[in-house]
Amino acid sequence: MVRIGYTLMTEQSGPRALVRHAPLAEAAGFDFAVMSDHFSPWLESQAHSPYAWSVLGAVTQVTERVELMTYVTAPILRYHPAVVAQKAATIGLLSQDRFTLGLGAGENLNEHVVGRGWPPVHVRHEMLQEAVEIIRALFGGEQVDRVGRHFRVDQAKLWDVPSRPVPIGIAVSGPESVRRFAPLAETMISTDPDERLCRAWDSARGGDRKVGQLPVSWGPDRDAAIKRAHEQFRWFAGGWRVNADLPGPAGFAGATQFVRPEDVAANIPCGPDADPVVDAVASFRDCGFTDVALVQVGGDDHQDGFFEFARGELLPAIRAKLG
Repeated sequence: MVRIGYTLMTEQSGPRALVRHAPLAEAAGFDFAVMSDHFSPWLESQAHSPYAWSVLGAVTQVTERVELMTYVTAPILRYHPAVVAQKAATIGLLSQDRFTLGLGAGENLNEHVVGRGWPPVHVRHEMLQEAVEIIRALFGGEQVDRVGRHFRVDQAKLWDVPSRPVPIGIAVSGPESVRRFAPLAETMISTDPDERLCRAWDSARGGDRKVGQLPVSWGPDRDAAIKRAHEQFRWFAGGWRVNADLPGPAGFAGATQFVRPEDVAANIPCGPDADPVVDAVASFRDCGFTDVALVQVGGDDHQDGFFEFARGELLPAIRAKLG
């Protein structure tokens, strides 16, 4: 059975709207909710990027059932890993053990803002591995002192930690990152329905949770839904290697200037019908993913109708056809 989540997309909604969306997603029947952790939107047309951790704290208090996850936080430049550990432990307590800390090596888009440059990918992966080891140690509640290649931790101790350490998920993009990070996490994260990633993760970990993400542009008018997806989500077609390195919304606008609406529609289910979304979710399920978080493209004015569609048609169709 594949579990279906909802994405609280910080790049396309403000903080009050996101807190409003969370209980509506829970009431609609979604199993979990993930939240992006950005300093900037991908494109100026998205027009938002509130601080994810403040929003998450509020979301823990307006929801009761859904699991929560960052999708994803980069603990390498903008945040020190000790600070990430403290934030995650606090959200774990506020949510009463409903939170998973999703981590990744980040994007230049968000991390360059602290003025420390943008390391090459092998260095980012070294930094992420070291950061995860620090976070794990702090989750144990003991004092941590460490001088590593990339981070120093001096007499750090978390005074409020959940009795059950917060689970960790890590975003992976290929065999090398699976080999490095599978031993360090309970959950695999990827936006690509790639069977090879799932097989490699299962070989290393043994059937853990694997969470994918699928953008959809639901709306009664398919042409309008395609137009909205093109305006706000054409960056999604760039792939991880491109998306990780571009420095800002202007770069993404330039890199995607020749992406056509029909190109976006070929990759993102658009319009009023449930079947294309069910088929896209099935592609993740067939690759071995256990969970898929949907992104409804568009800001606050495009979410309420989607929740009604999800409750009445989409989620029942997914569960009836995919188990």
